[in-house]
Amino acid sequence: MRDLDLRKVRYFVAVADHGSFVRAAEALHIAQPVLSRQIRSLEKDLDATLFHRDAKGTRLTSVGEALLEEALGLLAAAEAARRRVRDVATGLRRFTVGFTPGVSIAPAVRAFSARHADVSVEVLRMDFLQRAESVRSGQVDVGYLRVPFRAHGLSVEPLFSEPRVVELPADHRLAQRETVHITEVAAERLLLDDVPERHGGIPMPADERVAQPVPAARSIEELLEHVAAGRGVIVVPLSTALYFARPDIAHVLVDDIPPSRVCLAWRSSRRDALVGEYVDIGRRTASPAGAPAT
Repeated sequence: MRDLDLRKVRYFVAVADHGSFVRAAEALHIAQPVLSRQIRSLEKDLDATLFHRDAKGTRLTSVGEALLEEALGLLAAAEAARRRVRDVATGLRRFTVGFTPGVSIAPAVRAFSARHADVSVEVLRMDFLQRAESVRSGQVDVGYLRVPFRAHGLSVEPLFSEPRVVELPADHRLAQRETVHITEVAAERLLLDDVPERHGGIPMPADERVAQPVPAARSIEELLEHVAAGRGVIVVPLSTALYFARPDIAHVLVDDIPPSRVCLAWRSSRRDALVGEYVDIGRRTASPAGAPAT
């Protein structure tokens, strides 16, 4: 198997995104036959078929789906490497902190910035579903992540834990309760899927779930719109509920599931002293928004 050619990988992602060689070629501003040859060449390099090409259109094979997951991180990592090289070449020192809504990062960012006036400290709200990948790809230097997540290639520093609550429409029958049990939540329509970073791996008995289609959502805000409309409920960390508080949604403590755990993560391959210093500051200052560390 040959080394991966990033240009071919970029072409592959374009075809996967557009679901069409013709549309992908237009977006890439290259001729469609050239794109087809590049994809065939990539398939030869990998000794695998990446797309089903038939009357139904262009669809990823199981191998193609696996490659797409890795390709997005690979391209992001390459871009992060180019950015760091450009920064060094121009004399700019940049440090990016990825954050999760509900986790207070301001104390750590202030303390770190005060020590390094020559460093441009930036903050980035990480993608709802790809938080760990933002760290793994190098898009951020350090990131605040909620457990569980795929820790491959990452170093981790535990910070704190906090309770989980269920978000309900304000007029829901459980909205006035102080606490609920997870079995009561499981009886509701859960607006969650199998993405661990979204629902924290909460154990939900399969025979107790309400078998209804779950609306697709790309952000916590979208999920909360569904909650407010009475289409279901969602379990989130307490600080997340407070961060996104709104009058048409109530939150109630779920008292019999493990707490949500937050940690700092960074690429294991990074040997930058700035990373170690930020992690030390982050450990000493971290807490849920508006609450002391535990």
